[in-house]
Amino acid sequence: MESLQNQLPEEASGLPPAAPPAYTRQTLPPKGSCWYCEKPLDSVRRFCGKECHDAFDEEAEFTR
Repeated sequence: MESLQNQLPEEASGLPPAAPPAYTRQTLPPKGSCWYCEKPLDSVRRFCGKECHDAFDEEAEFTR
């Protein structure tokens, strides 16, 4: 059995290692089209609607 001194801090505390920071939708710059379906948008919005917004979040979860 391995001693606690040889374990990393995350392992010793029982917590899972921290995941790398994800590219969240808040950090996405507006690009003139929906980030999910590419529908043309104004220069402020990032998604055309809640469906694309939710689909982007769901896809991001599976690609981490």
